[in-house]
Amino acid sequence: MNIAIVGPGAIGSLWASYLTDAGHQVNLWSRQPDAELTIQRDQTAQQSLLNNNTQALQHSDVILVTLKAPSVQTVLTAIAQHIHRDSIIVLMHNGMGTAEGVNALFPQNPLLLATTTHGAYRPTPSQVRHTGKGQTLLGAFNSQGEQCQFLVDVFNHALAEVTWHDKINQALWNKLAINCAINPLTAIHQIPNGALVEQKFQHQIESIIKEVSLVMQAEKVDMDICSLQKTVERVISATSSNYSSMEQDIAHQRQSEIDFITGYVLDRAATHNIDVPSNQSLYQAIKKIEQSW
Repeated sequence: MNIAIVGPGAIGSLWASYLTDAGHQVNLWSRQPDAELTIQRDQTAQQSLLNNNTQALQHSDVILVTLKAPSVQTVLTAIAQHIHRDSIIVLMHNGMGTAEGVNALFPQNPLLLATTTHGAYRPTPSQVRHTGKGQTLLGAFNSQGEQCQFLVDVFNHALAEVTWHDKINQALWNKLAINCAINPLTAIHQIPNGALVEQKFQHQIESIIKEVSLVMQAEKVDMDICSLQKTVERVISATSSNYSSMEQDIAHQRQSEIDFITGYVLDRAATHNIDVPSNQSLYQAIKKIEQSW
């Protein structure tokens, strides 16, 4: 297949490399002005891929969007004229709240949502390290997307394990809850994920999870607060030496995804008249840091 990767950061570069190895024709769309970009995954051979080529983008069967959430609407609006109405659009990023705008921008296109637990890191712009094996879930956002379950086999052949999720919204909410508990705290305190096991963070994490669970219930998302608490603890333990994406953004004075993580929870909470003071406090703290720049 012809596959475009829009936003080839760590995760985008990882998928671009594996999809190329699987025999697909992969092109990139990035901020870099170069006509070609080189990707080297771990110790494999370097791959040179077309970059910002409008013809390649126009002929792409799949548009895999791995941009950070704040950039999704802006970038896709800028390149909308080059995306064919039959292209399958797949959103794969942290946070929630972009799909509605993308669906309005491309009402004819199949739209899928994805969440992955694969770990990736870019030590240099041309290198990507696959730092942790995980799994990827795919699901449909619109009716056209329901016809695209075959993409599971395509993606699974490149980077297993990929499965179809009939209730992808539930999977995204579960990941959002994890991100709400880990990302803002690690960003504010500039600590690795594992530091959150300290006793001083326990009450705050419990409050965050409890508030998010109330919003999930109001959104009619199936959940169990005890399971959610254990999942957060498991993720903190499994990624103890990792720094969250938000911690890295704040450390490098980049705009974070707070509006699409904690901010999304605040937005949905307001709709249901639910008070979420712990999440509100963290949101304001991150915003204060960002505004200080």
